[in-house]
Amino acid sequence: MTLLPVNLDALIQPRQIESVRLEFKKTWSEPALEQIVRAVCAFANDFFNLNGGYIVLGIEEKDGLPILPPAGLDDENLDEIQQQIRGQCNRIDPSYQPVLFPATYQGKAILVIWAPAGDARPYQAPKASKGGERAYYIRQGSESVEAKGDSLNQLMQLTARVPFDDRRHLQATVDEISPALVRNYLANLKSDLVSPGVNVPERELYRYLRLVSPVNSHEAPRNVALLFFTTDPEVYFRGARIEIVQFGDDAGGDLIEEKIFRGPLNLQINQALDYLNALSTTLLRKLPNQAEVARSVAFPYEAMEEALVNAVYHRSYENMPEPVKVYLYPDRMEIISYPGPVPGIEMRHLQKGASVPPVPNRNRRIGEFLKDLRLAESRGTGIPKIRRKMAENGSPEPVFEFDEQRTYFRAILPAHPQFVVLHSLRESAQLWATGERQRAIQNLDSARRRAPHSSALVAQMIDYLADLGELSRAEAILNETQSEIGLGEKHLPYLSLVRALLDRNETAKASQLLQQLPPPSQADDILELALLNKRSNRLQEAHKLFAANFDLLKNNAKAVHEFAQTKIKIASDMRDNRNRDVRRRLNREAAELLHRAIQLSDDATRTAWCWFDLARVLSWLREPESEILNAYTKATELLPYEQRFKEWYQTWNRR
Repeated sequence: MTLLPVNLDALIQPRQIESVRLEFKKTWSEPALEQIVRAVCAFANDFFNLNGGYIVLGIEEKDGLPILPPAGLDDENLDEIQQQIRGQCNRIDPSYQPVLFPATYQGKAILVIWAPAGDARPYQAPKASKGGERAYYIRQGSESVEAKGDSLNQLMQLTARVPFDDRRHLQATVDEISPALVRNYLANLKSDLVSPGVNVPERELYRYLRLVSPVNSHEAPRNVALLFFTTDPEVYFRGARIEIVQFGDDAGGDLIEEKIFRGPLNLQINQALDYLNALSTTLLRKLPNQAEVARSVAFPYEAMEEALVNAVYHRSYENMPEPVKVYLYPDRMEIISYPGPVPGIEMRHLQKGASVPPVPNRNRRIGEFLKDLRLAESRGTGIPKIRRKMAENGSPEPVFEFDEQRTYFRAILPAHPQFVVLHSLRESAQLWATGERQRAIQNLDSARRRAPHSSALVAQMIDYLADLGELSRAEAILNETQSEIGLGEKHLPYLSLVRALLDRNETAKASQLLQQLPPPSQADDILELALLNKRSNRLQEAHKLFAANFDLLKNNAKAVHEFAQTKIKIASDMRDNRNRDVRRRLNREAAELLHRAIQLSDDATRTAWCWFDLARVLSWLREPESEILNAYTKATELLPYEQRFKEWYQTWNRR
């Protein structure tokens, strides 16, 4: 039995072969034979450079999908069917014969007809099994139709024109193909050609896969064989590599790193994707009032994969020294291939909502191998998939462009806005730490213009300006950016400016600003706001924040301790005897909070202060001296040289 190069399951279910390259027929009959010959002719003409296709006899089709289990051809004579198919295909002109594979699928006999692209197109076939009238056939969707009008003219223009990747390479020998790489490829496909117990000679494998072509008395490798099954395709095709260049700033900025990926095309793609994926930071964001965490990445893997595979697939390898280039900037990734798209694709086809028309591919075999290896998907799905994956990640819209002369094609994937922010914050922190303070601020300002909705960038700018004593400039930045910042993050710059004002004892101004501050939703920001209110002596506002958000803060030792101190301060400010019961209640609540903070704390200094505050509260509550002394002793054991502890104890001891 002849063995099929592809795996039957992959061919039939799930569908890895596009419908335009696959046809099913339930039964065998005289009309079916006529249709088969026309389909074989259409696949041989390979109008869109997809490398022909397959016809499967014995399986019914409905709405483009096979109906399983198969009907099978168990009642038919497969040898006789094959003879009839070969006989009728002899009437195709120029001479062309498909490859026939009898097989058993799910216990039923079927026949697979493989009709790869022919080297001598255009081909024509009889319009009927009897009679001499012939016609040219092409695939249109999932049907074989007669080529007429513009389609016929275009087919005539393809006369004997073999795509570069499927041509013979006369300067190389078959021995330069690596049999190990070929067998690894077939193993990935789960092909029967490398099944246990099957021993197909190397040259025969190459013929099965159409990696070689006869030349007079010998064979020569096809270009696709040298691209996929040699250790360094660049020996034969200049520019058959991927270069990734990382820049520290926009075009013209400092080059941080350059990586070059060589080897078989599929390995280049996989290694380059692994490298890019390692650079694509994962960002986690807690969603307000939800247990889930929103996960996003700088660049979605599927979008990078599709864009890079498209670049490798659709570029030219004929006298093209330029490699596929990937440029990484702080705010985007650019993937560039040469030359631009084939005629028939215009800029309007690349816009959102548009679709790419079915035009002939530049390479037919490269696409076939990439699809077999699950690196490429169905025809026309690449750009929509990139858009979808970018949107799902919360990233800006991708951009696709080429010049009027079609010398290049560029896919631009904007980085997730939070990645732009994170990258800029890290870079600015490094500049600040090395003394380049104005550059750090300029870097943040540049990033802010690329990510105008980010409050984190504005907040960091305010922190840096405050450290330089430029508070007026910090206030101007706050006023300038508030209309741009997203609603959920408006509080961050306010928090930064209030901190700066309090550090300079401008309490009145800080208090006024706190009244304008938008309410945060994250626990850390709520705690920060409560602490700033406490520092501004807005104790009632601080107490309200702690109380209203205690469920969010109750497991945070710092928050619980600060809440207790707020209660203590409010109680101590109540001098009127009429508030005695309120003072006592606040101090008792503070004592409970301090006990909780001590249990939560893993910081010796904070724990010491919790014990000290507890000693003071217990003394105001007139609790037994033994309890007060115990709390004081615990505090001094942790901070034995704290002078304030000793001063309080001396005052208390003299009461």
